[in-house]
Amino acid sequence: MANTKSAEKNIRKTASRTLRNNATKSRIRTLQKKVIAAVAKGDAKAAEAELSAFSSAADKAAKTKVLHRNTATRVKNRLAAHIKKATAVAAK
Repeated sequence: MANTKSAEKNIRKTASRTLRNNATKSRIRTLQKKVIAAVAKGDAKAAEAELSAFSSAADKAAKTKVLHRNTATRVKNRLAAHIKKATAVAAK
């Protein structure tokens, strides 16, 4: 247990930050699944739109240190490559 008022406040701050961070991570995972689902359906325009939304959310999460910036970049690049591969296969 906390022994001082500042330690008690830090506990409250940690709890609220944890909730916010978990919500952000959940949103990132949901957006990632939407991109993959759009690619699976073969809808390139929807996949691009979902990728744009995902990229924005991932960059914001990286900016606030919820995700590491390299992790955000890696996942964005993999999803973009996934879309590119699917559109190339559909074009043939």
